[in-house]
Amino acid sequence: MSPNGVLIAPHIPNPGHHPMSYAQAAASGPKQTPQEAAAPQPVEVVTNESASTASLVDVDLPSVHTVPSDFLEQEIKTETQADRIAREEAAKQRAKEAKRKASSKAKKADSWLTECFSNLSDNASTAVVATNVASLVGVSGFLSYKAWNLYEKGRLNWQAVGLGVGILAGVAVVEGAIGRYLYKAKKSD
Repeated sequence: MSPNGVLIAPHIPNPGHHPMSYAQAAASGPKQTPQEAAAPQPVEVVTNESASTASLVDVDLPSVHTVPSDFLEQEIKTETQADRIAREEAAKQRAKEAKRKASSKAKKADSWLTECFSNLSDNASTAVVATNVASLVGVSGFLSYKAWNLYEKGRLNWQAVGLGVGILAGVAVVEGAIGRYLYKAKKSD
């Protein structure tokens, strides 16, 4: 180490530039003094406070209050309680109103679709049913053809099978919805 505290790398002889291990390089340099080799002293923690437990709460003492189980049924004693109860009641009323409106809209849409299907003549509704069946058979046939080609090429895997089943399930849901409205329309006639 230089007088100004900068670490200077020792000259390590290495004739022929043969690889040298770190241990060999460290052993060939200058030796450390015992003060340099010693680990630094740990920082001492000075406590300014006594370990008092006076501020801790003893749960066995009667000074700890618990809320009785019938708390919500007790009479209102403060404005804060009254405001909270009023807010809760208003929120319940808003939720009921929103649910009622959503139900009403769903019923209107359902009625409109049923009315549209009931206005179809017998020939038109038969054509819709035939088209539904033809589309289901067509989609199934196409997916089967694609699956067979993938199988022949050795590329049929669970991902492809899952995709095909998902497409068939989606088509079946649409077919079921259309069939349900056709059934409701014919039932109401």
